[in-house]
Amino acid sequence: MVLQGCGEPVEWQFLQCFGERTPGEEVQDADVISAVEFDSDGSYLATGDKGGRVVLFEKVSTQPRYVGMDQRQPAPLPRGPGFEYRYLTEFQSHEPEFDYLKSLEIEEKINKVRWVRSSNNTKHLIATNDKTIKLWKVYEKKSSIVTGWNIERPGGFMHSPRLGGAPTAAQSKITRLRLPTVTPHELCLASRAKRIYANAHTYHINSISVNSDQQTFLSADDLRVNLWSLDVTDQSFNIVDIKPANMEDLTEVITSAEFHPQHCNVFAYSSSKGCIRVADMRNAALCDKHAKAFEEVDNSGNKSFFSEIIASISDIRFSRDGRYIMSRDYMNLKLWDLAMENRPLVTLQVHEDLRPRVSAAAYEPVQSHLIDCHGRRLPPSACRPP
Repeated sequence: MVLQGCGEPVEWQFLQCFGERTPGEEVQDADVISAVEFDSDGSYLATGDKGGRVVLFEKVSTQPRYVGMDQRQPAPLPRGPGFEYRYLTEFQSHEPEFDYLKSLEIEEKINKVRWVRSSNNTKHLIATNDKTIKLWKVYEKKSSIVTGWNIERPGGFMHSPRLGGAPTAAQSKITRLRLPTVTPHELCLASRAKRIYANAHTYHINSISVNSDQQTFLSADDLRVNLWSLDVTDQSFNIVDIKPANMEDLTEVITSAEFHPQHCNVFAYSSSKGCIRVADMRNAALCDKHAKAFEEVDNSGNKSFFSEIIASISDIRFSRDGRYIMSRDYMNLKLWDLAMENRPLVTLQVHEDLRPRVSAAAYEPVQSHLIDCHGRRLPPSACRPP
């Protein structure tokens, strides 16, 4: 494959974890990546894995500057991407838990991770597993060391003499005592859980989304969508509830939810039937009635037992300007215009070669793994009807 503007072929590789692996080395299940998220401008990348860890990467330029090059002028255009993401820090976000009331094990796997904008050099993000959401703060911490001891260690450091006992030869040479001093050593990145939001979902959390006002966020499980304030950990508001009075009447579940990037009162959520609903919180406290519904009706009549599995949407994302919605199902990646509800603008067939083997893949464990879609800038050609 050759990228536009680059004459050299690009080789794509499938990776489920970070780090170099020797040929034949088995990948540990805890190291498999389960969530990926860029920040607002792409300067940082956050990933979560099945072991409950969150790893942060920083975008750095790989274009070299030579001696004598005018630093005021931009670097020449690279032949490749011109940047890479280098390891920054990592921390343990979630630990395995056990719900004694339901006799249920809660995995530490990170389902979603989202960035929260901050006004200083600190970085904030929220991460969730099946039951608990945590707001993390990553900041620079100055470490200090104590220097100026009176006795020199063999390694060259100065240490304090032992209390009691006969003085050593080095101690007998001391003519004056010095007070030890604390000096700054280096800057390191530290992390701490700033807030923990728990006990609000009966079912497993499948998505979280930070609002454009950076003051609230939503979390969604199979049947409900809750609205949280970032400052309040013990209270949330239910804004969508599709649980029927009789669970036997249940026909679909919520698979993903996302806030509009510009309007803090608008959000969208998708279902296992392949429908995307957009709701406005100004209409009612409980958004049972949606404002718009985006669904592509299949009139071919070739429905089968696996049609609903193929149509189920695993993730949705708004474009940066909020005019389009990108959705990901089992086979396709679709781009929807908010002004056109009956069909998508563009449909990209991602796994069309798997269609003849859907019946076999449906029984594989990997089939149940959700697939995310990520988009930052959409080209103009992608926003025109076919």
